[in-house]
Amino acid sequence: MKHLIIYAHANPESLNHSILETTVSTLEKNGHEVVVRDLYVLDFQPVLKPADTNAMKAGETPKDIKTEQEFITQADVITFIYPIWWTGLPAILKGYVDRVFSYGFAYAYGEEDIVKMLTGKKGFIINTHGTPKEYYDEIGMTEGLKITSDIGIFGFVGIEPVGHLLFGGVGSLNEEAYKGMLKEVEHTVDSLFS
Repeated sequence: MKHLIIYAHANPESLNHSILETTVSTLEKNGHEVVVRDLYVLDFQPVLKPADTNAMKAGETPKDIKTEQEFITQADVITFIYPIWWTGLPAILKGYVDRVFSYGFAYAYGEEDIVKMLTGKKGFIINTHGTPKEYYDEIGMTEGLKITSDIGIFGFVGIEPVGHLLFGGVGSLNEEAYKGMLKEVEHTVDSLFS
């Protein structure tokens, strides 16, 4: 399978980067083709501007958007790896969704319903957050995060969500806990995409 990983964390020493490396190595070990789009390394411009919208309406999609759309078109599986900041996506990734998952490419309005234009693809998400996992579970935030990204982003455009890992308490745990998280990533990727 062709896997596209959209990665959004600025620090190459972060747990997110270790999660990315674990995901890539596990997929490659299983014979998958993997492309990583590191939004910070790409210096992806996240702001959807009127010029972008006007160009797309005229059938002249800006080059940086078109490039990302081509990667999505070629992918069988799209994986997002990012930290939860202020209970949501980092701005660079939110802007990626705003600009790349655009009307006419990822979805359209039909006579009776939304036309989901990315059907046939699978979606997987891995998140980290500093808040303890138990607290997010208790207040419903874990479920809320899954709904807004799995259904609100992937499901809206027809991508089938197949898994979502959320790791809490990041920044206040011991080394063994972080190793356990990476083992869980490896095991989950193996079980989903062996």
